Amino acid sequence: MSLEFLWYIPNQVQPGHRGDDATAGHNSLDRLTELARLTEQHGWGGALIGTGWGRPDTLTVATALAARTTTFQPLAAIRPGYWHPAQFASAASTLDDLTGGRLLINIVSGQDSLAAYGDSEGDQAQRYARTKEFLQLVRRLWTEEDVAFTGDYFQVTGSTVATKPVAREGRPHPRLYFGGASPAAERVAATDADVQLFWGEPLDGIAERIARLETLQSELGREHKPLEYGLRITTLIRDTTDQAWSDAEAKVAKMAEGRGLPDTHGTAHPAGRRFKAVGQQRLLELADRGEVLDDNLYTAPGKYGGGGAGTTWLVGSPEDVAKSLRRYQDLGITHFILSDTPYREEISRVGDQLLPLLSGR
Repeated sequence: MSLEFLWYIPNQVQPGHRGDDATAGHNSLDRLTELARLTEQHGWGGALIGTGWGRPDTLTVATALAARTTTFQPLAAIRPGYWHPAQFASAASTLDDLTGGRLLINIVSGQDSLAAYGDSEGDQAQRYARTKEFLQLVRRLWTEEDVAFTGDYFQVTGSTVATKPVAREGRPHPRLYFGGASPAAERVAATDADVQLFWGEPLDGIAERIARLETLQSELGREHKPLEYGLRITTLIRDTTDQAWSDAEAKVAKMAEGRGLPDTHGTAHPAGRRFKAVGQQRLLELADRGEVLDDNLYTAPGKYGGGGAGTTWLVGSPEDVAKSLRRYQDLGITHFILSDTPYREEISRVGDQLLPLLSGR
C-alpha cells in the first residue's frame, strides 16, 4: 500500500500558532497559498487544515488554496453539527469535482463552541452516534441518487447531490479521515471511516489500538474496504541528533516560562491542564512513563503545550525520525500528517531531509 505524507496549514485568526512566526498577513490568501505551494515543491501530498469556531471557515480556505495550486490536496477538517450532511455533501462534492478529485475530509467530533453556531452538546454516546449517521448519509449522497434517510439526528427525502465527487479505482469519493480514542469513537471508525488518525502515542499504544480496531471491524461487520491508519505528530528534525535535542529542549524551556506554544484558540496552558477528550488525556499521561519514550518520542511538550499534535514530538536527525516513522509503518500506519514551527521553514526542511528517506525519492 502506498504511503501518504501531508503537512499542516494553520488557518488561524491570531498569529503565532504553536510558536509559528507572528508575521503580518499570516492568514492572508497570499501567505496561505505560499504554504500550499511549498508543500507541492517539497514532496508533500497536501496539508491538513484545522477547524473550530473562531477560525476561518475550513472548507472556504480549502477551496481558495485548491484554486491556486495544481496537485495540493486539502485535508479539510469539518464538524457534524456545524454542517448538515446534505449541505456538506453538496459543497464538498462540488469542490472535489472542480479540483479533479483532490479533496480529503477529516471528520471531527470533539468539543467546540457549539452554542455559538446553534449546535447543542450531547453526551459522548450521542455525539458519536450522530457522527455515525453523518458519515453514512454523506457516503450515500455521494454515491447514490434519490436518497431517503431517517435517523435519530438527520433526515432527508428524495435527496440527490447534482455534482458527484470524482470516482476512480479505489476511490469512490473523497477519503474520510476520523479521530477519537474512546470506545464510542473506535466503533464509529471501525465501521464508517476510511482512515483512523492517531496522535503521537508510543508504539505499544498504537499497536494495541490497531489490534482492537481490527477486531471491531470483524465483530461489527464493516461494509467498506479495510480501515487504514494514520499518524498526526510533530517532527522536530535537525542535521544532527544533538542539535535536534538541544533545540527541542530550548523550545520546551521557553514554553515552561509561559511565553510559548498556544493551543488552537491562541491560549497558552500551564502544566497539569487536563482535557476531557480520551485521546488527549492519553497523551498527557505519557509524561508519567518518562520524558523520552521509544528512543525519541519527547513527552515534555505536553506539560506546557496546547495539546493535540503539539503534545508529543519525534526529535532527532532525519535518520532518527525516519527510523521511528518506519516503525509506525511496520504497525500498519500508511498516512502521515507531520508538522513543526515555523511552518514555512519546516515545510522545506522536513520535506527535503526526511521524506526522501521514507518515500524513496
